[in-house]
Amino acid sequence: MTDRKKLTADQRRRLLALPAGWLACGLGSGLAPVAQGTFGSLAAILPWLALRHLGVPLYALVLVLAFAMGVWACNVAGRALGVDDHRSLVWDEFVGQWLALLPLLLVPSPWWLVAVGFGLFRLFDVWKPWPIGWLDGHMKGGLGVMIDDVVAGLYAAIVLALIAIAL
Repeated sequence: MTDRKKLTADQRRRLLALPAGWLACGLGSGLAPVAQGTFGSLAAILPWLALRHLGVPLYALVLVLAFAMGVWACNVAGRALGVDDHRSLVWDEFVGQWLALLPLLLVPSPWWLVAVGFGLFRLFDVWKPWPIGWLDGHMKGGLGVMIDDVVAGLYAAIVLALIAIAL
């Protein structure tokens, strides 16, 4: 079951009692009172500023590890909260945002394309064109939390790459 309500005090306590809960809620960014996905995506840009210097092979490894950790963390956190995909679980936004910004490591780009990548990721994450909406509705557990944002990140990365190449 997907729950879009605010965390209760008991849910917040259970979530923050677990290392997986801290990771799943984006190190606290998912605890924002509104627009948790947007806050999670914005928070993801801060570590991206360091990650972008790793080079593409290490960056790709970080993405794979972050995805795997997210599946685990969101599964544990979802069980602790008693819901499949609570809006406070935003580690998926971190991974999706990092994937969306991948083209900026490959093509020399002006700084403002980071904002474009952010906007594109949020657009695809909210709009949920096929198969994102299908995945969001049919996949459960930690994998269900993570996979739709990965596809949204891929869509955003493709559009961002086209924009960066066109410049």
